[in-house]
Amino acid sequence: MHVCLIGYGNMGSAMLDGWCQRRSPDDIFTVIDPAIDEALASKLADDDVRTASSAGQFAPEDAASQPDVVVLAVKPQIMAEVMSGCQHIGTAQTVFVSIAAGISLDGLRQMIPQSSAIIRAMPNSPAKVGAAITAITALPDVSDQMIEMTRHLLSAIGKVVVLDDEQLMDAVTALSGSGPAYVFYLVETMAEAGRALGLADDMAMQLARQTVIGAGALMQDDDNSAGQLRKNVTSEGGTTAAALSVLMAEGGLAEVMAKAMRAARDRGIELNAGR
Repeated sequence: MHVCLIGYGNMGSAMLDGWCQRRSPDDIFTVIDPAIDEALASKLADDDVRTASSAGQFAPEDAASQPDVVVLAVKPQIMAEVMSGCQHIGTAQTVFVSIAAGISLDGLRQMIPQSSAIIRAMPNSPAKVGAAITAITALPDVSDQMIEMTRHLLSAIGKVVVLDDEQLMDAVTALSGSGPAYVFYLVETMAEAGRALGLADDMAMQLARQTVIGAGALMQDDDNSAGQLRKNVTSEGGTTAAALSVLMAEGGLAEVMAKAMRAARDRGIELNAGR
């Protein structure tokens, strides 16, 4: 399989790392990004990855040398500009996968006239450690085989789910796309509260970080629901129950989280509308 990656930022580089770790002998990877200099090109060449600093430098000789999949890992604000220079890349049989938040399938279709096999994907930042969750949704012309190929490709960075309704992609962005930032902020606030209780700065942060890391690992290995795991560590009348009585009160964490995710979803809708 020939995969062309356009954009080599944080997510693009994470995906390429995942692909290289489990590549087959027939896999070909090409990366296009203006930030690719001689040093980076040499580093990627050591992993048998082809590079180009512009789309114009990528010139397939014939249909057989065109990529099977083109992954668009560029910022949504520059997607149209980037794709205007990439219309020689791919054919009607090429699958285009966009990870840009807020650009609909219809919007992508207008930017990619050479193919109607277009898929939207929303991975999240744990892709850097192979622990992402990615949701994908596709235009009607995309075959089951193409969707399965995309699922296999993106499973290199974590788990993949398929959405039948594209309208839910903004909700996915609000939940899992932006979600890691919520968890990081939770660690910040836990550490700050620990410092307010008298713990040293480094100790408070170490305790907060490892608590969240450990809780995540427990959820990974335990089949119980998150609600049941919460109950398992909450003794009636104990310290955890006292804390949860605050977090679960009216106006507490549940309401704040719902409000925050609505704001994220609405911003995704605004981005798609071009505002």
